[in-house]
Amino acid sequence: MQRSMKFNQCVHQQACGNGRDRVGNWHIQDPASQRLTWNKPPKSVLVIKKIRDVSLLQPFKELCIFLIEQKNMIVYVERKVLEDPAIANDESFVAVRKNFCTFREDYDDISKRVDFIICLGGDGTLLYASSLFQESVPPVMAFHLGSLGFLTPFNFDTYQSQVTQVIEGNAAIILRSRLKVRVVKEGREKKGSLQGRSEEKSMIISNGDVEPARKTMQYQVLNEVVVDRGPSSYLSNVDLFLDGHLITTVQGDGVIVSTPTGSTAYAVAAGASMIHPNVPAIMITPICPHSLSFRPIVVPAGVELKIMLSREARNTAWVSLDGRKRQEIGHGDSITITTSCFPVPSICFRDPVNDWFESLAQCLHWNVRKKQSHLSSEEDED
Repeated sequence: MQRSMKFNQCVHQQACGNGRDRVGNWHIQDPASQRLTWNKPPKSVLVIKKIRDVSLLQPFKELCIFLIEQKNMIVYVERKVLEDPAIANDESFVAVRKNFCTFREDYDDISKRVDFIICLGGDGTLLYASSLFQESVPPVMAFHLGSLGFLTPFNFDTYQSQVTQVIEGNAAIILRSRLKVRVVKEGREKKGSLQGRSEEKSMIISNGDVEPARKTMQYQVLNEVVVDRGPSSYLSNVDLFLDGHLITTVQGDGVIVSTPTGSTAYAVAAGASMIHPNVPAIMITPICPHSLSFRPIVVPAGVELKIMLSREARNTAWVSLDGRKRQEIGHGDSITITTSCFPVPSICFRDPVNDWFESLAQCLHWNVRKKQSHLSSEEDED
């Protein structure tokens, strides 16, 4: 099944929309002008529910019944969701459950089967949805049924009308850029431990010498890449390269490399500025740096960053990607980070600008302060 949405899928092309014409005039694209357009009516939807949350069982059932019975949609759900006893043992839900298409994370590829995604839960469900798609991502509609809800603008109370509007193509959309992350690990197994194991795929044999092979892993990250000192009591000591040039060495608890979407997550807690998701940029934020002058910086979306353990480092470092896939980084290993050409198209409640400021106000209480009282006439005369 070929996906049926139509919109700009490359964040670099989105950025190029704010450019010059042939006579040199600047044209700035209005973020509110980005709209979801279907080439043909959507037929399939992936429903993602926060696992082990009893409060979401009833909304999940209501939504699925609505999608299947009233909208005639093909509904995909993760197999482990249906293994929840509260769902598996619900006799009234048996008929609906038989209509589900199921999949398993890391086993089944559903990238070309799903027209759009509905998330029930908190911001973590949107991050999880992003991790399921390593290339093109279907449009995501996120309902606020979690704790914070910065990335989940929809209220479930009116889900039927809101889902109907999305199916009809009546919705604004924002392309949330992701980071393409490549983690390269040098093999470190000693020769003495390789006897009788030359058949292993992770080894390269040449000229009679046995050398460990490099292991390369690639990820798509929506919020941030975090490199930290892990359980060690020593400072993290990593070198940061930009387009092949060493720009600084991070000495502290670690460093955060985030998207504009991730700038309001861990990065803002570490002192970074908040960047609107429409801005093509990458944020670099140190975590408790042992320096009074190390401030967060913003670099263009097109650069390539590389992080490696410094030669002087006393311990290894650890990397996590959107809070998952945590792994140790040793000498010779590298983490390469660039802006991905596969953003997450997030469906807006109103438009990209109003939704973002609404989240700042409601979730982070941005610039909340008691109003200054005006001067009385007597005070003004004094």
